[in-house]
Amino acid sequence: MADYAIISLGGKQYRVREGDRLLVNRLPTDEGKTFHPDVLFTGGNGKPNLSPRIQVTAKVIGSPLGPKIRIGKYKAKKGYRRHTGFRAKLTEIEIQSIGARSTTKEEPAAAAKPKSAAKPRAAAKPRAAAKPKATATATKPATRRAPARKPATRTKPTETK
Repeated sequence: MADYAIISLGGKQYRVREGDRLLVNRLPTDEGKTFHPDVLFTGGNGKPNLSPRIQVTAKVIGSPLGPKIRIGKYKAKKGYRRHTGFRAKLTEIEIQSIGARSTTKEEPAAAAKPKSAAKPRAAAKPRAAAKPKATATATKPATRRAPARKPATRTKPTETK
């Protein structure tokens, strides 16, 4: 059994152990559900494995917001001040187990449905004779149209007193 694993979530990699709680970018998984992140590496007890066939099971604990980040822009002597900010949308996960054998490779073969008997197809309709394609010399080149002009603006005549 592996002591730790390196998993990939949302384009980032995390080193995890059983029982670890992580804050990661928001995941589409609902609260209380479990999922299996991609396992990139397992290790521990001096036995690294670059192509593991084990599963990591993680449970979604909640979906909190991150700390408020304040951003201020300022230019001296110009009266320019802009303030903005954001709070990151996060998901808290807990690693439940590392080391369950992955069944993703074996499931498709075992769960493959037997194909039903082939249905007879309707008779193909005869196709109409294809029209001969026009050669490049016979067709006119596309003419370019002039861009549309803006309507002339009207100016008021100057008043004389």
